[in-house]
Amino acid sequence: QVQLVESGGGLVQPGGSLRLSCAASGSWFRIVGMGWYRQAPGKERELVATVTSGGSTNYGDSVKGRFTISRDNAKNTVYLQMNTLKPEDTAVYYCNFLVRRSVYAYDTDYWGKGTLVTVSS
Repeated sequence: QVQLVESGGGLVQPGGSLRLSCAASGSWFRIVGMGWYRQAPGKERELVATVTSGGSTNYGDSVKGRFTISRDNAKNTVYLQMNTLKPEDTAVYYCNFLVRRSVYAYDTDYWGKGTLVTVSS
């Protein structure tokens, strides 16, 4: 199994910054990709940012230029640096790892339990 533990959420004022972390533990053959998604009240889960094993990144339109995703392969950890936060960024943020458990296995999605980010004055 693969376990994901997120940290770094909280309350921040508009214009402020937060850094989320998500560390993976367990066993696998390869981590194919990592990412962050979010779900605001009454809305569907949406892409925030992803990063592949090769380092390619992708961002949701609403966070481009403000958020940065990064990874530490040695620590099996993905980060999300969030700057210039807006009230509309308020949501539960979920980390996601796409993992190949063995050389012949299919890639499987694993999700963290989520961390709440509230942007409010």
